[in-house]
Amino acid sequence: METVEDVTRMRLVGGNLALDFVNTRVGPPVGAPDDDVLTGYPELVAWGVYAGALTEAEAAALRRLSRDDPGGADAAFARSLRTRDDLDEVFRALAARRRPSASVLARLRDDEVDALGHARLDQGSTFAWTWRDDHTLARPLWPVVHAAVQLLTTGALDRIKGCGGCRFIFNDESKNRSRRWCSMDDCGTAEKIRRYVTARRTRARR
Repeated sequence: METVEDVTRMRLVGGNLALDFVNTRVGPPVGAPDDDVLTGYPELVAWGVYAGALTEAEAAALRRLSRDDPGGADAAFARSLRTRDDLDEVFRALAARRRPSASVLARLRDDEVDALGHARLDQGSTFAWTWRDDHTLARPLWPVVHAAVQLLTTGALDRIKGCGGCRFIFNDESKNRSRRWCSMDDCGTAEKIRRYVTARRTRARR
C-alpha cells in the first residue's frame, strides 16, 4: 500500500497541476494503471503540498479537520478520485487527438463553478484566483480543477501528449514540440537502453 512518503517520490513531469494530478496513477501507456499513490485523504493532502497546491499550514489545518470529520474527508477523497477520472478521460482523449465526451466536460464545468465559489480574487502583480481562505475538505481539489480549465481554455491543445513509455500525460513545452517521454531520466532512458540492446542483438546475429 502506498504511503504519504511515496507521494513525494513521484516525478512532477506534467507541466500543469491538473496533469500531475492525473499522473498520480502509474502504469503502461495503454490499459489499466498498475498503481495509485492516492490511497486516502492523507495522501491527497500530502500530494497537494508536494505539487504546490497547498501550503504546509493549510495541510495541517486540513489534517485536523479530517480527524474531526472522517466521513467528510472520505467524501472529499472520493470526489477527488472521480474528478481525476474525468480529467484522465479529457486529457487522454486530447493526447489521442479525439474529442472528450460532452458529459465529462459538463462535470468539469460544474467542478470549476464549485471551485470558484470557494475562491477569492487576489491582487499581486496581476489578479489571480486563490483559495487561501477556504477551509473545506475539498480544498486540495480546487486549484487542480482550475488549472485543468485554464489549460483547456488558454493552452495549445496540440501540445498535450501521452508518454511513449508509460501512462503519464504531459504538456509539451519544447520549442519544436518534439517531446516524446514524460522524462528522459525515466522512460526516455529506458527506451535508449532498449534500442541499444536490440541493436547489439541484431549485430550479433549477423
